[in-house]
Amino acid sequence: MTSTKPLLIAIALACIGLLGFALYLQFGRDMLPCPLCILQRYAFAGVALLCLVAALLPAAARRFGIGLAALAALAGVGVALRHLWIKAHPLTSCGIDPLETSLNTIPTAKLLPWLFQADGLCTTEYDAILGLSIPQWSLAWLSLFVVALVWLLLRRR
Repeated sequence: MTSTKPLLIAIALACIGLLGFALYLQFGRDMLPCPLCILQRYAFAGVALLCLVAALLPAAARRFGIGLAALAALAGVGVALRHLWIKAHPLTSCGIDPLETSLNTIPTAKLLPWLFQADGLCTTEYDAILGLSIPQWSLAWLSLFVVALVWLLLRRR
């Protein structure tokens, strides 16, 4: 599995880069993250962390870490799909509700509020980035990570 580690590190770096871009959108373009955006950030952070840990594990345990990273990415896909559904049905909102209150009381939201605190509404329309909305980009990237991680799990040694 000589090409496994570089791919895991590349996925982790891509996730970290996407989190950095989310912070740019938040602070540079005043796009406040909603609760579902924050859950997608947790998914990207989880995939990054699990990929880095898996890259450090011995080959026998690496598959377990890859499987957990794939599950984190798959959970992020589910959140992105829910976010897109809400954007398609604007009368439904995830705005100031128990989800936001719960998310903002998690220790990571208190420790890193600039990264994990939900302040926006899911139905807010922001300008598209290269033709896609933010949840569409999240869905595309997280889907790509799921495919890559499942490929790593299923390929022969």
